[in-house]
Amino acid sequence: PLRLDIRRKLSARSDRVKSVDVHPTEPWMLCSLYNGQVHIWNHESQTMLKSFEVAEVPVRCARFVARKSWIITGSDDMQLRVFNYNTLEKVHTLEAHSDYIRSVAVHPTQPLFISSSDDMLIKLWDWEKWQCMQVFEGHTHYVMMVVFNPKDANTFASASLDRTIKVWQLGSPVPNFTLEGHEKGVNCVDYFQGGEKPYLISGADDRTARVWDYQNKTCVQTLSGHTQNVSVVCFHPELPIILTGSEDGTVRVWHSQTYRLENTLNYGLERVWALAYVRGSNNIALGYDEGSIMIKLGREEPAMSMDSSGKIIWAKHSEIQQANLKQVLEQGVIKDGEALTLSTKDLGACEIYPQSLQHNPNGRFVVVCGDGEYIIYTALAWRNKSFGSALEFVWASEAGVYAVRESSSKIKVYKNFKERSIIKPDFSAEGIFGGHLLGVRSSNSLAFYDWESGDLVRRIEIVPKAVYWSENDLVAICTEDSYFILRFSESAVAEFRESGEVIQDEGIETAFEVLGEIADDIRTACWVGDCFLFTNSVNRLNYYVGGEIVTVSHLDRPMYLLGYIPKDNRVYLVDKDLQPVSYAISLTVLEYQTLVMRRDFATADGLMSQIPEGERTRVARFLEKQGFKEQALQVSTDIDHKFELAMTLKNMKLVHEIAQEVDSPLRWKQVADLALSCWEFDLAQKSMMAAKDYPGLLLLFTTSGNPEGLTILAKKCQEEEQNHITFVCLFLLQRLEECLDLLVVTNRLPEACFFARTYLPSKVDDLVVLWKESLEAKGKPGMAASLASPGEYGNLFPDIDLAIQAERRYKRMDRSEGLAAASDYVAMKAALGRDLIEEVRESGEEPELPVSPVQAKPSLPEPQSPVRAQTQAPQPDSESEIEPEANNGTNNGMDDRDFEEEEEGQASSAFNTPEPTFQMPRDAFAKQQRSPAAHQSPAPPKIEAPEEDSEEASDDFDDSDDDEDELQTVLSGKPSPAAQKQASPAPTQLKDDFDDDVDDFDSDFGEDDGFDDL
Repeated sequence: PLRLDIRRKLSARSDRVKSVDVHPTEPWMLCSLYNGQVHIWNHESQTMLKSFEVAEVPVRCARFVARKSWIITGSDDMQLRVFNYNTLEKVHTLEAHSDYIRSVAVHPTQPLFISSSDDMLIKLWDWEKWQCMQVFEGHTHYVMMVVFNPKDANTFASASLDRTIKVWQLGSPVPNFTLEGHEKGVNCVDYFQGGEKPYLISGADDRTARVWDYQNKTCVQTLSGHTQNVSVVCFHPELPIILTGSEDGTVRVWHSQTYRLENTLNYGLERVWALAYVRGSNNIALGYDEGSIMIKLGREEPAMSMDSSGKIIWAKHSEIQQANLKQVLEQGVIKDGEALTLSTKDLGACEIYPQSLQHNPNGRFVVVCGDGEYIIYTALAWRNKSFGSALEFVWASEAGVYAVRESSSKIKVYKNFKERSIIKPDFSAEGIFGGHLLGVRSSNSLAFYDWESGDLVRRIEIVPKAVYWSENDLVAICTEDSYFILRFSESAVAEFRESGEVIQDEGIETAFEVLGEIADDIRTACWVGDCFLFTNSVNRLNYYVGGEIVTVSHLDRPMYLLGYIPKDNRVYLVDKDLQPVSYAISLTVLEYQTLVMRRDFATADGLMSQIPEGERTRVARFLEKQGFKEQALQVSTDIDHKFELAMTLKNMKLVHEIAQEVDSPLRWKQVADLALSCWEFDLAQKSMMAAKDYPGLLLLFTTSGNPEGLTILAKKCQEEEQNHITFVCLFLLQRLEECLDLLVVTNRLPEACFFARTYLPSKVDDLVVLWKESLEAKGKPGMAASLASPGEYGNLFPDIDLAIQAERRYKRMDRSEGLAAASDYVAMKAALGRDLIEEVRESGEEPELPVSPVQAKPSLPEPQSPVRAQTQAPQPDSESEIEPEANNGTNNGMDDRDFEEEEEGQASSAFNTPEPTFQMPRDAFAKQQRSPAAHQSPAPPKIEAPEEDSEEASDDFDDSDDDEDELQTVLSGKPSPAAQKQASPAPTQLKDDFDDDVDDFDSDFGEDDGFDDL
C-alpha cells in the first residue's frame, strides 16, 4: 500500500461551501458559500485574509485568475462577477445565463473562460472584450461541471445530469464525442494530469466514479464504495492517487494504477461538495456542508539521488530518468543559483511507484522503495539485483549492508543481498535510519544498534525525523524544530564490551558526546567532512561547523540537497519540479575550518595559501567566532572587519592606519574612544579633531586644563558655527567680553543682558538699549518700554556700583598661570562660593569709578515698570513720572490681558532681584589655590591701575592699608569675617534666577543659536 502521510493544514468552520480553489503561487484557499459570501484563507498562517459578499443567493463556483489578480464567481442570480482580490473592487458583471450557474473554468493561457449552467448551455467568454464568444449546446439537462484538458487547452469536457460526459473543441458548436455509462446524472469530471495516459474520471449520482479512456472512448475502471452521490473527483497531479468525495461525508483515496482503495478520510463536516488542487503541490482543498479543510498528502521532496561522481537518478511518477552533471561542467562557468540544463536518459518504468530513491555509499546500486516493496537496481545498467517487501529501507556505511523494516516488530539486516540477522526491538518500531549504526525510532525515543551483532548501543530520549552520519564519527539528529550534533566514540563502546558489563536498557552511556544543539527546522542535509550542510524551512542554504552557522545563500523557493562534489567545489540542489541548481563552496575552506576545530593549526596554516582571496574574510570571521582573533586579523581582507578586530585587540597602530585610510568621522570617533581607554591622550586629541568631535575635545581640554587647546577649539567651533561650545571655551578662558560679543552677534540679547549683569555690569546699559531696539524693530514697543536699565532706574539695581567695582578688581587679577586642571578642584573648591560684591562692601572702599549713570539719575519714589503703571493707573504727580504712552491713554496697542499674560513683571521680576552677586569665573582662583603661598599670609599683590582710572582713585587705593588687607583677603580665596557674619545670597541663587529669567524671555525674544544646551 501507499504510505502517504496525510496532514491537515487548515480547518475552517463556515456555512455550506459550494466551491473551493487553490492559488497557484500564494498559500491561499478560495471558498464560495451558499449564503452568497466568498472567503480567502491563508492555509499556512490559518487566517482569513478576505471576506466579502457577492450576492444574496448561493455562489456555486469561484475561480482564481492569478495572472490578473482576479476572482471569477458564478451565482444563482445568473450573473458572472469579476473581482480584484487585492482591492475587492468589482471589475465587471456579466448577465451570463438564464438559470443557476454551476461551474467556471479558466483557460490556462488565453484571456478566456467557460461557464456552465442549469439552462443546459456552456458559454465561452473573452475578458478583454467582455463578450460571449461562443455557445455550446448539446446537453439535455443541467450542466454540472466543465474542465479544460491540461494536455490540449483547446478542448474541454463537461458533465451533465443527462448521464453523459461530452468532450468539446473550442470553435466547434457540437461535441467531439460523448461518453455514456453512468446510470444516473453525472456531477463532476476531471482529466488525468500525466502524459502517459489519455484518461479522465467522472462521478455520478449512481454512487460510483468511472475512469475513461477518451481516445478509445471506453470505461477503464469503475470505483465503487461510496454510499451516497459522488459529488467531486480528481486525478492528483503529483501522486499516483485518485480522490473522490461524496455526500456520505467521506473522501476516498484510490491508487491510480491498481485502483485499490488506499485510505478513507472523514472529517465530520457532513457532505462533501467541492475539491481543488494545484499542479506542483500536494495540497488538497475540500469543501463541506459545515466548512472547508486543507490537507497535505505525502511529502513534496522529489524522489531522486546523486552519487559522488555527479550522476543523478530521479523518478517522474513511475518513470525513472538519469542525468550527468559532468556535461554541465564541460559547458563553461556555472553561476550560483542558475538553473542547470541537463540532458536526460530514460531508464524505463519502475514496477512500483517510487517514493524514495537512494544510492548506496559506493554508488554501485540504487534502491527504489514504495508501495510496501523495495527493488535494488545496478546504477549503470539499471538491472534488477534484488527485491522484497519493506515499509522502509536504509543503507549501512559499509558497502553491501542494508536493513529493511518489514513491520513494527521486525527489522531484517542483509549483507551482499543475503539475510544476516533479524532485530526485534522491545518497542514498536516506527522508522529506521542508516549510517555507522542502525537507528530505530519509537514513539518517544531513538535506539542505535550495532550492524554486526545487533546489540543495543545507546537509547536517546528524542523523536527524530532524520539522522545523518558523516564519514567520520559525527552524527546529526534532526527533530521538528532543532538538531543535535553528537560524536560517536567507537573506542568507548569497545572498552565497555571488553569490561564484560551487561548492557542496560539505556545502552552504553559513554557512546555519544553531545557537541551542540541548534534550533532550526532542517529540510534536507548532508555531511562534507566535519561540516554539516543543510537547507531549512525558511529556504536558506547553511552549513554548521564548530558551533558556527554560515549562510551560503538565501533560496527563492524550497530546495532539496542532492549532495556535494568535492572536485567541483559545488553543492547541488533541486526543487520539487526536478530543476537542479548549484552553489560554490570551497572544499579548501571546509577542510581548513575542520582542521581548526580539531586544533590542528600546523596543517591548517599550510592550507591557507590555497584558500581563494574572496573566501578569506569568511574564514576570518570563522576564526573570530572560535576566539582566534589574532589569526583572524592576519587572514581577513575586508578593511571593515580588520578595523573591528584591531579595535578588539587594541592594536592602536593598525587602528590609526585604517582610520587614516578610510577617513570616516565614525572611524575617528571609535579611534578616539579606544585611545582614551588606553590613556593615549595625544592620539585621542588628533582623532577627535579629525572626527570633529568638539564636545569630546571640550571634555578633554577642560579636564586637563589646556588653555591652548581651548583657544584652538573656540576658533574651530566659531568657524563651524558651533556657538554653544565656542561660548563655553571663551568662558573657561575668562574672555568675558568675547562671550558677550558672541551673544550679541548671535542675537541672544536677553541672555547677553543677564550675562553682563552677572559678569560685566558696566555694559548693561548699552545692552538694554540694543535689546529695546530689537524689540521695537519686531513691532513690540510695549515690551521694549517695560525693560529697565541701571542708568534709568537705579533703585531697581541694588549695588550696581559695587558690582562695577568688583568687575574692575577682577580685571586687575593676575591670571597668567591659565586654567586649573580638574585635579585642583579639591584645593580650590572653597573659593567657588565667594561673593565679591559682599567683599567689596565690607572693605569700605569708595567706588573708584567715575560717577555712574545710576548715581546721576534721581530714583523714583515708588519704582514701577510702565506695565504696572498702566495696570494700576495711579494719579501721577508729574508728567516726568510716567511714560508718554500713559499720557496718551494707550498701552502701545496692547490691552491689559496682553500685559498680564506676556509682559507683566518682566522688568521687575527680571531685574529687581534681591542683592545680586558678582560671580567670578572659577578658574580665576587657580593660581591662588595651586600656589603654596595661598596657604600662608600673602604679601599684598602688585596691581597696576588701568590707564583710564583716575589718578585720585589710584592714590586712594595705594594709600589705604585697610584696602590692601581687604584686597588680599579677596585674592586669597578666604571670605572676610564680615562676610561670615552677614548672610548673603548663595552663588547658585543668582544662577537660578538667571536661568528662570532666560526661560521667561527666551520664548518671546530668543532664537536657537546652539545655546540651549547651556
